[in-house]
Amino acid sequence: MALRMLQRFPLTIWARRPEAARPFAEKGASVAGAVEQLGAACDHVGLCVVDDADVLDVCGKLVPVMKPGSLLALHSTVLPETAMRIEALCAQHGVRMVDAPVSGGAPGAEAGTMTVMCGGSPEAFEQARPVFESFGRLIVRLGEAGAGQKAKIVNNALMAANMGLAQAALRAGEALGIERNALAELVNHSSGRSFGFEVYARIPEPGLFGHGARMLLKDTNLLAAILPDNMDSAIIEKTAKSFLLLEADE
Repeated sequence: MALRMLQRFPLTIWARRPEAARPFAEKGASVAGAVEQLGAACDHVGLCVVDDADVLDVCGKLVPVMKPGSLLALHSTVLPETAMRIEALCAQHGVRMVDAPVSGGAPGAEAGTMTVMCGGSPEAFEQARPVFESFGRLIVRLGEAGAGQKAKIVNNALMAANMGLAQAALRAGEALGIERNALAELVNHSSGRSFGFEVYARIPEPGLFGHGARMLLKDTNLLAAILPDNMDSAIIEKTAKSFLLLEADE
């Protein structure tokens, strides 16, 4: 995403691990020595860290030094309430905010075809759109702050559930004596196909998906946390977790 931005805009990078910023510097980006330096220098800041605690920690240092009229785009997948807290913090400092989690992975970022799920005011959304267009194809405002997070959490839980079903289907095929790769190719060209199936079918061994499984498990837990008590999410949640807990432990 950052490299796509660099093709259209001057870019300043800050990373908690300095070595992560090196490839961007080699391509012409400036590197901030601290997150406060980044916030003071930029009109648009895109933030992508792992979880709610990370977002709150970084934003506590970042937002107070951002220029009035600038914008914070929150690309992390977190609780909608966290996005709303960050929007309130931004408002105290005259900064606009959009929660904008993305879908498409590294291939989508490299191709500039990501889906960007946005929550925030119409004014903030329009301010952010030119930057989002550098890496996104479908860019949708879904409502006020937190709406983007809700959509991303539902999407990721469904992705995980589809991968869990793919695992069960391929195991069923093997139990019936069908060669795994042959079945995977067949399903990918038949009515049972899904993106989750495609992803799972091309993982050569479970241990290689451990990190991805932990991230999807985090997001599935977020879905359980935000759904109303009377909402039955058992099919998505249980299917996803039965698969993810096993993969994350590999």
